[in-house]
Amino acid sequence: MELGAVTSRGLRGQMGAARLSGSYAGGILAAGVFSFSRLTWQWSITAEVFSLNNLFVGLLMALTVHFEEASTAKERSKIARLGAFCCGLSLCNQHTIVLYIACIVPWVLFLLFRKMELSLGHLLKLGLCFLAGLLPYLYLPASSYLNRARWTWGDQTTFQGFLTHFLREEYGTFNLAKSESGSSMREMLVFQLEQMRSELSLPVLVLALIACFSTALPIKQQKSPVICLFAGMLCVYSLFFAWRANLDVTKPLFLGVVERFWMQSNVAVAVLAGLGLAALMSLGGAVLQGSRVLPWLEWLSAGALVAAQVWANYRDCDQSNNYIVDKFARNLLSSMPMGAVILLRGDLPGNALRYLHYVEGVRPDITLVDQEMMTYEWYLPKLAKHLPGVHFPGNRWNPVEGILPDGTLVFNLHHFLKANKHKEVFVCIGLHEGDSTWRRSYSLWPWGTCEKLVPTDAVFDPGEWIRLTRNLYNWTEEYGSFKPSSWEAVANEEMWQARMKTAFFIFGLAETASVPAEMKSQLYTLAYTLYKEIVSSHPHHPVNWHKNYAIACERMLRLHRVGEDPEVLLSETVKHFLLYTQKAEDDPQRQDILQAVNHLQKELQGLRGMKAELKRQAG
Repeated sequence: MELGAVTSRGLRGQMGAARLSGSYAGGILAAGVFSFSRLTWQWSITAEVFSLNNLFVGLLMALTVHFEEASTAKERSKIARLGAFCCGLSLCNQHTIVLYIACIVPWVLFLLFRKMELSLGHLLKLGLCFLAGLLPYLYLPASSYLNRARWTWGDQTTFQGFLTHFLREEYGTFNLAKSESGSSMREMLVFQLEQMRSELSLPVLVLALIACFSTALPIKQQKSPVICLFAGMLCVYSLFFAWRANLDVTKPLFLGVVERFWMQSNVAVAVLAGLGLAALMSLGGAVLQGSRVLPWLEWLSAGALVAAQVWANYRDCDQSNNYIVDKFARNLLSSMPMGAVILLRGDLPGNALRYLHYVEGVRPDITLVDQEMMTYEWYLPKLAKHLPGVHFPGNRWNPVEGILPDGTLVFNLHHFLKANKHKEVFVCIGLHEGDSTWRRSYSLWPWGTCEKLVPTDAVFDPGEWIRLTRNLYNWTEEYGSFKPSSWEAVANEEMWQARMKTAFFIFGLAETASVPAEMKSQLYTLAYTLYKEIVSSHPHHPVNWHKNYAIACERMLRLHRVGEDPEVLLSETVKHFLLYTQKAEDDPQRQDILQAVNHLQKELQGLRGMKAELKRQAG
């Protein structure tokens, strides 16, 4: 929150850009529409790198303006050195800013060269200032050498390890994900343009375009080179990011990940919009000379656009009562037995549980082990000592056991579980698909959002398991109450789906061919009872519940159990299959389901006709 306030103040420093046109209203507009946009507001109250990156972007653009306006060689030299230091410092936070630096630095050097102020000594001083900005990176090898952190990333004690971390090679340099195929470049740019329109409003985009076109006009106090530079920075960043952002933005969650990086381009658009407003007023002044209305109109326009941002985004960005991810993590941790080992997978359970466990000291008896990190060569040498009570039968997790050419002893999940059979081991959420060796001697039993790894020789008591998992969590959030692109929506979805996991698991056991007929009937009945209880208790629920419950009703119908009315079962099957097909229009099996429904409806009509005939005969 404090960082967000600092960022806004830094962006108000961008009002120095208004000096390009002599308009303070343009500066207010630039700072206001960006600071109060949904994305900026949202990520200014979140512990992430984006808010500080916004500050650095605003700072570099402000220094660029001051450099352009510097009147003496001494002043330009001072600003250039400060800018070089800020360039290095900004790269310690988020690497995407390098695309703006790659535009600003050649421009500054060219101006210095043109003014014959770029000597070898000056260039050396600028380089030293840039390196001074990178000094915070020294913390990484120092921290890695001391190895006191209970959670870290990478081994920076070697140059190669430092370089791997610096370039994010484990995720792919300048990629957003390790192994994802993203949207096309064209599709990414279309989504970005739509996001700009929704975040900054159409009038702001029009004003930004006016600023670009105004460079061809002889407007007083207009500095065309800086406007062209900012427009070039926007284009370079947008094109490069659209090329490298390997996530599918048609998926709401991935769109939420990608759109955070569009804030950097939004800064440039907001500044250009401020310049566009000033240019528009300057053109109006040339037409209506001496008019007193134009200054008022300029301030009114800026104020109205900023006020519209506040009005449009306050409700969405007011997170004062948002504890969803905290509740999610606390519920998961509180549901675990004493001394449990949790194999984590994914950002949501990984980061949420680690924060509560390491920072707030929740459930110190539990051990958190990251599945993805166990596949990296540095993870266990660095962090195994901080995971007491867990035995690692090697230096690294790999589906194929053995000794690698470099001498690294690798182990699979089967061996890991065997070495820790004295512990209760859970997985949250899901197991790594690349290693299925655990299936040799273990099964996964549902445990809310997570699952428990249980030896295959353990006898499953469905009644007891229902009792254990029925009230694992205290979750009261309404279904579908969060934006699909948010992590809150993911957490809420996981907790809602957890309500049905035991019923789904029991139904799956009943579908197994090797289950005796009597046990199969018992399992179907238990699953149906659970499904019925859950669906009837929650009128608004995930759409797949309709399908699961309908299938369970159909299976019960075929059992011909005493006490179950076939008409009710048929009616429920038809009803919930139809509800499912209405809400899940993209299901590839939709037409097959509708055909089955037609058959079931005929069966229901026949049953009702038979009942009516029997009743008529009895009367």
